[in-house]
Amino acid sequence: MDITSMNRGELTVLGTAVCVLLTVLFTAKLVLQHLSHWTNPKEQTAIMIIVLMAPIYAIDSFVGLIDFRGSKAFFMFLDSIKECYEAFVIAKFLSLMYSYLKISMSKNIVPDEIKGREVHHSFPMTLFQPNTVRLNQNTLKLLKYWTWQFVVIRPVCSVLMITLQLLDLYPSWVSWIFTIILNVAVSLALYSLLVFFHVFAKELEPHKPVAKFLCIKGIVFFCFWQGIVLDILVSMGIIRSRHIWLDVEHIQEAYQNILVCVEMVIFSFIQQYAYSVAPYSGIADKKNK
Repeated sequence: MDITSMNRGELTVLGTAVCVLLTVLFTAKLVLQHLSHWTNPKEQTAIMIIVLMAPIYAIDSFVGLIDFRGSKAFFMFLDSIKECYEAFVIAKFLSLMYSYLKISMSKNIVPDEIKGREVHHSFPMTLFQPNTVRLNQNTLKLLKYWTWQFVVIRPVCSVLMITLQLLDLYPSWVSWIFTIILNVAVSLALYSLLVFFHVFAKELEPHKPVAKFLCIKGIVFFCFWQGIVLDILVSMGIIRSRHIWLDVEHIQEAYQNILVCVEMVIFSFIQQYAYSVAPYSGIADKKNK
C-alpha cells in the first residue's frame, strides 16, 4: 500500500489503527508481566482490569470511527460500553486501595491507629457535610457508597438511554437530564476517591496512588471535557459538515474517536509506571537494599 496515494480519510484510519495497536501492545506487555509474577491475585486482578481500560476505549473508539456514519443508537451503544467499563474500573480501583490498606470492604473496620483522623471536605460538598469530620466506620462507609453509586447509576442510565433512542423517544432535553445525572454521579465518585487519598495519604504513599488515580481520572476527564469542547465548536459553527451525505454530529463523533485513540497510547504508556509489576516481582525490594 502506497501511503502517498491515500486520501485524508484513509490516512486517518491508518494512523488511529497504529495508535490502537500500540495501546494494545503496551497493555499486553504489562498484563503479561503481571501474569509472569502472579504473587498477589487479589491486587493484580484489580490492576489488570484497570489497565485494560485503555485498549477497550481505543478499540471501541476505532470501531466507531470505522463505522462513523452509524446510527445515534449505535454511537450511544459504543459510548455505553466505555462508560460502563469505566464504572467497573472505578469500583475495582477502590477495591485495590482497600487491599493496600488491609481493610475489609464489607466490614469497613477502621484500624485503631488511624481512627479519629480528620476528614476535610471542600465545596460543594460542604453544603451537605461539615467542613471537618472524624474518620470512623460510618465515614469510611459513606466514601465507599459515594463511589459505588456511579457503578450502579451508569449501567442503568445506559440501558434507559439506548432503549429511549431505539423507541425514538430521546429529545434533547432528555439527553441533557441524563448528562447532568451522569456528570454528578461520576464527579461524586471521583471526589470520594480524592478524599480517600487525602485521608490515607501516608499509608498509600508506597503504592504510588496519585499516579494510579491520575491514569483513571485522566482517561475519564479527557474524554468528557474534549466532548464538551467539541459540542461548543459545533454550536459555534467551527466544526461543520461540508458534505450533503454527512451531518455534523457524525463528524463530531469521528473527531472524538480519533482523539480517544491517540490519548489511549499515552495513558497505556504511563500505566507501565503507575501499575508496574515491580512490587510483585521483587525488583522493588532489590532496589531498596
